[in-house]
Amino acid sequence: MKATLIVVADNSRARIFTAEAPASPLEEIEALAHTESRLHDRELTSDLPGKVKGDGSMGHAFEQATDPKKHEADIFAHHVAQYLEEAHNAKQFEQLLIIAEPSFLGLLRNQLSAQIKKLVCFELDKNITTHTPEDIRSHLPTYLPSH
Repeated sequence: MKATLIVVADNSRARIFTAEAPASPLEEIEALAHTESRLHDRELTSDLPGKVKGDGSMGHAFEQATDPKKHEADIFAHHVAQYLEEAHNAKQFEQLLIIAEPSFLGLLRNQLSAQIKKLVCFELDKNITTHTPEDIRSHLPTYLPSH
């Protein structure tokens, strides 16, 4: 069987697993955390929006261009993608299975290099980062791919 990594992630946590054989239980080898993604918007922004003087006497609140929580999730997706790139360069895996919270899965896909995308052989858009390894394993194919 090819060396396999299984990534289970959401916008604040990624757990990395491996499996010895196609039908083996999962073994957690790494846990990545991004605590900033767990903060409330008001804790992520330093101040209230400023005011912009408009025509006449009315002012308008200045709005942020991006949602702070999405920005933090994007930073974490980049961090997870970097981890995978480094693990692949160190020849730690040859195929990749990803289970991620739906919106985070999209962010992660955007951050993965073309080289890593070619190694993805299974994706599931589900948030199960807090589940036991046994429960996570039950969401994967009975026999992990070995292409």
